[in-house]
Amino acid sequence: MLRNIGLSLLIYFFKFIFMRKRLTSSGAAIFPLLFLSAVIFTACKKDSKSDPQPGNPDPVNNTAKSDEDSLKYLMYRTMQVSYVSGGRSTTTDLPSYYWYTQVPAIDPFSATYAKAEDLLSAMINKVSPTDRYSFLDRTGSLANKLQNGISQDAAPGEGGSYGMEVTYALDQSNKSHLMVLYTDKNGPASAADIQRGAEITAINGDANIAYDNGGPISQKVYAAIHSSKQVTLTVRKPKATATVTIPLTSTSFKINPILFDNVSNVGGRQVGYFSFYTFSSIYGDNDAPTNTKQVLDQLFAKFKAAGIQDLIVDLRYNGGGAVVTAEYLDNAIAPASAGGQVMYNFIYNNKLTANLSRTGLESVVKFDGTTGGLNLTRVFFITSGSTASASELTLQNLKPYMNVILVGDKTYGKPVGFIPFTLSIYKSGQEKYMGDLYAINFETKNARQEGGYFTGIDVNKQATDFVNVPWGDAQDEHLQQIYSYINTGAFKRDASTERVISNPDSRKVMSTALPSGSFNGMIDYRQRGGIR
Repeated sequence: MLRNIGLSLLIYFFKFIFMRKRLTSSGAAIFPLLFLSAVIFTACKKDSKSDPQPGNPDPVNNTAKSDEDSLKYLMYRTMQVSYVSGGRSTTTDLPSYYWYTQVPAIDPFSATYAKAEDLLSAMINKVSPTDRYSFLDRTGSLANKLQNGISQDAAPGEGGSYGMEVTYALDQSNKSHLMVLYTDKNGPASAADIQRGAEITAINGDANIAYDNGGPISQKVYAAIHSSKQVTLTVRKPKATATVTIPLTSTSFKINPILFDNVSNVGGRQVGYFSFYTFSSIYGDNDAPTNTKQVLDQLFAKFKAAGIQDLIVDLRYNGGGAVVTAEYLDNAIAPASAGGQVMYNFIYNNKLTANLSRTGLESVVKFDGTTGGLNLTRVFFITSGSTASASELTLQNLKPYMNVILVGDKTYGKPVGFIPFTLSIYKSGQEKYMGDLYAINFETKNARQEGGYFTGIDVNKQATDFVNVPWGDAQDEHLQQIYSYINTGAFKRDASTERVISNPDSRKVMSTALPSGSFNGMIDYRQRGGIR
């Protein structure tokens, strides 16, 4: 049943398994699951160059189909029939798609679907509005960004990223302004001293950039920020009156997901704070610790040394990422009583659930035996409608073990995630990469079996996001509410209207004005499952 594999692939597998052991910051061992079958069936496109073997029929390569038809066929079969052998297996019944039972039989070769994306939309629309998440990445850039922590908006080898996120915000007259939400410390924008709260007044000399409700102007702005290799921005920096012209060139860089951190004294208590914008993985595809792990290790060592008594985790713009990083945060934050207890549960479709031992899929993830040692009894999270997936997983996992308090706005609502599948075709014995499939494979629930938050998670106290307020500033309405709670045990009355009236420079974020250039979801790179 298993494909023949070369000696080099066997060596790769055993080296990967025996070198996979790693220690978290607390010193507890973790053994992420990645099995031989995963290497065989979903190996990275650069590692496998074998033709499918005769014992495993391959209709795609034995018929005169276009590359696009082949991609549609393999995508459909991976989701609906069996993911084994890249969707080619005819002897296994292991559909990977979580909601496969809701999708009727579809002919993937039908001319109705010109592209694989058209077929995917037709499939997930059968379970709509539940599945607003699944997608196909033809560039492979997402895996490089999230798993390896290398930022790039363009395809590999075609450029990088400016390392910034922008959106529109409203002034007291409801006039829109194009504002910088944040910049990665290691990106070109930050290197050019573009920071949160800066206003962009022109792009490449074009001042026609006012908000148009997702129309051609908004599309033009998005393309310039997220798809170009070079751009010239006219920027008014925070508290400045004059503008400056700043040329930027996109580059690839090591992501630093921590936008800002500090420790402050609030009512005699040491309070740690950090803003975290993406769950880039703590380990790369070469099994080496990433820059994300390094900066998180340093951050929690700093908090521990400071003896913080409260912690504020700012996830207002964090759409998620790798679940292994969510597990890191939960282990670092959780009280000692959580040690060795259930962190969260995976739920799969009925056929995968019936074959857990065969596939090597995890059903339960537990906290490390010894947690991070911060001795916290509560934690505050700042959230918004952009807080999704791995962010939601992180805070949900802590609820059974400590007081979790949310301030800001209701979260996005994504209690489901992906196990990525690489889809390839073979021509003249050579493998051709076609794309990475991210179709929902699992749901998660915490130790109390709480989940199902498809419409989002409610906050304990609402607060308004003003982008002109710097990170960690005591004037941030979220921090004002949290500081009030720390000092008095109660939140203060709403102050958003007063703020706009008293400060004409206030810029209220329009959270859905522009699509985010950041990933929205949660991915388990450890579980590229296959038959053992």
